[in-house]
Amino acid sequence: MNDDLSDFREQCRRSLCRSVEERMRYGFNYVYKPVLDDADWRSFNSMEEYREWCRKNLPEYLGYGELTELQRRVLDEA
Repeated sequence: MNDDLSDFREQCRRSLCRSVEERMRYGFNYVYKPVLDDADWRSFNSMEEYREWCRKNLPEYLGYGELTELQRRVLDEA
C-alpha cells in the first residue's frame, strides 16, 4: 500500500513539472466507439427517433441504452 502511495505522489510530482500544453496533450486519449465513430454526423427528427436508433445500433457497453428494471430500482433506492 505504501508503495502505491509513493508511486502516486511521484506521478503527481512529475505531472506538476509539465507545461499546460503537455498536460492537455497527454491528459486525453481517443477511444474508438463502434458505430458512433463510423459516420461524420447523424441527424434525427426527434429524441424518440434518436433513442430508437441507439437501441438498435449501439453496443450496450457504450451506455446509450435504457435502464433495466434492476438498474432503475438501484438508482431509485440510492
